[in-house]
Amino acid sequence: MNNKRLFSIFLVVFVDLLGFSLILPLLPYYAEQYGATPFVTGLLVASYAAASLIGSPILGRLSDRYGRRPILLLSVFGTLLGFLLLGFAAPLGEALARWLAPSAAKTFVLGVLFLARILDGLTAGNITVAQAYISDVTDEKNRARGLGLIGAAFGLGFIIGPALGGLLSKAGYSVPAFVAAGVATFNLMMIALFLPESLSLARQEEIAQIQRPPFTLSALLVALRRPVVGPLLHLRFFYGLAFSLFQSIFSLYAQAIGLTSDRTGYVLAYVGLLVVIVQGGLIGVLTKRFRENSLIISGLWVMGFSFVGWALTRNLGTLLIVLLPLAVSGGVLNTVIQSALTKSVARDELGGTLGLAGALESVTRVIAPTIGGFLLGTLGVWAPGVFCALILLWSVWFTYRRIILVKKPVVPPAAEVVNG
Repeated sequence: MNNKRLFSIFLVVFVDLLGFSLILPLLPYYAEQYGATPFVTGLLVASYAAASLIGSPILGRLSDRYGRRPILLLSVFGTLLGFLLLGFAAPLGEALARWLAPSAAKTFVLGVLFLARILDGLTAGNITVAQAYISDVTDEKNRARGLGLIGAAFGLGFIIGPALGGLLSKAGYSVPAFVAAGVATFNLMMIALFLPESLSLARQEEIAQIQRPPFTLSALLVALRRPVVGPLLHLRFFYGLAFSLFQSIFSLYAQAIGLTSDRTGYVLAYVGLLVVIVQGGLIGVLTKRFRENSLIISGLWVMGFSFVGWALTRNLGTLLIVLLPLAVSGGVLNTVIQSALTKSVARDELGGTLGLAGALESVTRVIAPTIGGFLLGTLGVWAPGVFCALILLWSVWFTYRRIILVKKPVVPPAAEVVNG
């Protein structure tokens, strides 16, 4: 395994997620300044995920054809522009209002905020392409460990970013956006100067000869029907739906059981730290000792019981205990399912397939907050946990029936791992 390249891509993902998490928790407050209702704020948050549903698979497919490095540069550049639009939303919106409709200044500012998030979402292929990059420079034995670094970078970014964003917001909600733009600029320079391409020119030319259709809904449906890839994509969706529901509704749950905002932040940092430990180190030990299918089925069982515990928990001490197996199983599942996906397709399909997985994850981030909010508001704080547990119970049955008990077909031989 090429440790130098893995460290480089780890830094790229960490810096990217640091910038993203700087502004994410502040978006509702930023939008509220300009008259956004809770519904409009929800649409603003969901607009990023909806746009990335389109952008991720397209960028993943393009990275198969043109290489990982240029698509990473394109993606991070889009992120930079999105953050700049976010920071300049007020002056841009007010300028447009003076020109078109002076009485609707707040509406135009909100429009710029939406444009910023949609642009960032459309170019949000960073993680997908980074996963494909790691798949290029690792063999199957070390794949899960390499992909675990993505999760570790993710967790570190989300531990540091929200706290830093909160401090910067005291100077104004646009300040974290400008700092995030600076972080994206630094990331762009790191990729341009220090990250080599993972696909050789010969391999890119070989892939170019293979006629892959552009991403369409029918391409997704075809992938979902494939013998090995399809069940893994289904599993990625349902596991992702449960975990996204937990993430999106947790603040409301914490508020309902009486936790203050600062304690809620500490709890989320605790979860992030656990995920970093699992995906940054523990996952390599586990994948060497156990088969991936065993880790998937065990992770589903553990997470399902953890969600039941979450549904029944009403105090901070018990919550910290319940979140330990939940975070550990989430870190394992996220890495191992992605690793299994990369091993189920030929090398020329890696980016496209991971892009489809990213698109399905984006769907979960669009619908999970709505489902979770409805369950919590209508039935009570126990309902989201029970719903998530039922999803995991069904996923266990699905995994046994469609993955564990099915003989894996032979995948076309992959190209040699890129060394350097």
